[in-house]
Amino acid sequence: MLSYRQKRVLLQILPFGLIPAVFSLVHSVLEKGILGDHPFYPSTGNPYEFRFVIPLLISLVIGLLIGFFEVFYINKWFQKRNFSEKILFKLIVYMLTIVVASVIIVAVGHSLELNVSPFDPEVWTYVIAFLTDFAFWSIICYYSLAIISSLFYAEVSNNMGQAVLLNFFTGKYHQPTVEERAYMFLDMKSSTTFAEQLGHVRYFRMLKEYYADLSDPILQFGGQIYQYVGDEVVISWKVKAGFAEAALRCFFAMKQALERQSEQYLKRYGVVPTFKAGIHYGKVTTGEVGVIKKEIAFSGDVLNTTARIQSLCNSYQVDLLVSEAFAQALASNGPFNALPLEKVVLRGKNEKVKLFVIEKSGYS
Repeated sequence: MLSYRQKRVLLQILPFGLIPAVFSLVHSVLEKGILGDHPFYPSTGNPYEFRFVIPLLISLVIGLLIGFFEVFYINKWFQKRNFSEKILFKLIVYMLTIVVASVIIVAVGHSLELNVSPFDPEVWTYVIAFLTDFAFWSIICYYSLAIISSLFYAEVSNNMGQAVLLNFFTGKYHQPTVEERAYMFLDMKSSTTFAEQLGHVRYFRMLKEYYADLSDPILQFGGQIYQYVGDEVVISWKVKAGFAEAALRCFFAMKQALERQSEQYLKRYGVVPTFKAGIHYGKVTTGEVGVIKKEIAFSGDVLNTTARIQSLCNSYQVDLLVSEAFAQALASNGPFNALPLEKVVLRGKNEKVKLFVIEKSGYS
């Protein structure tokens, strides 16, 4: 079984292989449509035979390699660039790499064929002819579109969220869908005081670092970020085996992540952000909304209830409150114990809701 983090990395890399593979298939079909049964390429005189499997596999493998380097290395070089600069600079890097690799392959291939050094003038005559061939550069231009498409998909996916973009493409929520989800409403403590002390710009910088530090635990434990609202973040989990434990592990892992960065926060801002949270689960209706700007939205009493539960953390002087429904979803032999509090009437609701605090035992 792949971990949530491994699944995310795989989903980030795959488009870089699949999109060029589709472009390769389209290129082969168009080429066949133009040349038909012609035995050679008119521009070069090289023999032509309709093949699509080998070019498709080559495009897939090269694309996956690009995706690997993009996810683990290249993307980090351009994190501070804007959207268009990222795509442009990355495209230049990848296309230069492909051209250089092509030159090396041609040089080595001809040196082996002629049984001479790769630096022999005769070899470089072939290399120069290869580089000045219009057919070569037309293919480079065509496949640059495939790389641009892959980069564009990756950037949009990072901005919208992988699951959100994938759901838009598949049309999963084009019609309203009822599903069970758990929600965590997570709110920064003393955020108003921090904003007054730091000023708008420094506070916003701290908020970006704060959200960045929370991101890794959210990914690690399978949470999906539904939305950011000021200093509050709403995290969601699909209800399936172990979802309650995953949500709680995420909560404590986020606490630890901020604790590890406490010295850095003090050094830069003179404060250390902390948070409180409420968790609840139940049925929601999920679907696409909006005309001018579309997004996938969740609707249901679950969200309102979770927000109300989170708002009571200060009253009970705790960092985490959960609903009775969520507490009952915890495994009896798991690392968390749910300790009951009183029943309360939540703002805007008639029925009382029983609240629980969470005690961790043997959690690591």
